[in-house]
Amino acid sequence: MKSQQSPQTMKPATAAKKLGVYLPATPAAFQEGVVTRAELDRLQAEPPEWLRELRRDGPHPRPVVAAKLGVSIAGLARGGVTEALTTEQIESLKQERPEWLERERATQAEVRKEAARLKELRKEQAGRG
Repeated sequence: MKSQQSPQTMKPATAAKKLGVYLPATPAAFQEGVVTRAELDRLQAEPPEWLRELRRDGPHPRPVVAAKLGVSIAGLARGGVTEALTTEQIESLKQERPEWLERERATQAEVRKEAARLKELRKEQAGRG
């Protein structure tokens, strides 16, 4: 006998994170409910207007802000950015190029360069082993 399997659900915060949006900016119905895996898949495949608008204009969660600015989340905090930012605010920061942003971008570039060097080194060691 087959048992009925209940749909996998997640909290709105988890769904918002997976969608790359700032939870407090989502509609109340989204924030107050639960999201099934099927609903999440549908939102990703066919985003409603509110989701397209949030992705386009923000406010964006810190991981998205960090990615758009080319810095780490810790770099955002060191720069004093602790809140969600809109696309307009992010573009403004890119144009203003404050000293902290330039410093954090340089740091991030060094981190990526070192990660690539280590990856190549492991690859070489694996080839010899």
